[in-house]
Amino acid sequence: MTRSLYLALADALASTKIDKKLALTAAIAADWQAGKLDWQDATPVTLVCGIPEKPELVPPKNVPQRSPVTPDGRARLLHAIAHIEFSAINLALDHAARFRGMPQAYYADWIGVAAEEAHHFTLLRERLRTLGHDYGDFPAHAGLWEMAERTAHDVLERMALVPRLLEARGLDATPPIQKRLEQAGDHASARVLDIILRDEISHVGLGDKWFRHLCHDRELAPEETFRHLLKQHKAPRPITPMNESARLAAGFTRAELAALLELG
Repeated sequence: MTRSLYLALADALASTKIDKKLALTAAIAADWQAGKLDWQDATPVTLVCGIPEKPELVPPKNVPQRSPVTPDGRARLLHAIAHIEFSAINLALDHAARFRGMPQAYYADWIGVAAEEAHHFTLLRERLRTLGHDYGDFPAHAGLWEMAERTAHDVLERMALVPRLLEARGLDATPPIQKRLEQAGDHASARVLDIILRDEISHVGLGDKWFRHLCHDRELAPEETFRHLLKQHKAPRPITPMNESARLAAGFTRAELAALLELG
């Protein structure tokens, strides 16, 4: 017997309890693999992103810079990354729940991403706990989810501006963070970021794949459309220096990377 994929996704997205969201996300991935979720179900759902009581969400400018030199600074840095991964669980759930009428593979891809983001969050939470802290101990910002709200009307814009833009910025940011962690002697956290970087290349690649698929369906030039959306939404540009090898592996072309640098 199958049940609605979209009701299951909506339940997981709406959960305000961290451990329950993780458990529901894992259950969706398992049920999907077992063929228990109907991706063609037409049941309407109301999508609400459940926000835990902690961490306190503040504007990005109010989140202080985090140096890994001290244990407290390292905990704050890992907390910031954990918050990005927790937000990414919600994003992947919403990608799959919000946009009907996509191919079955689209839902399979984002269900898989949600499960991997939950794994990343768990790894980072374990590292935080070794430093005497837990997720929610420090303020965080909601920049990723704000972009999800701005693109809720169009799956093409969502693929462009969340995985292909904001998550791709994470590919650029990760190697310098790893270097700082290594310099501070936290090799274990740097190795966790190895896992996350490897998987995030794949996640950005899925955003690229579906963005190009949608551009093809709408007879749009992908790279030109992407640059237009950056300007239209006054979106942040890539972090420089860009992680060119990771971006190329995720589907960007060398010509596009050069054009993005000119925009910067």
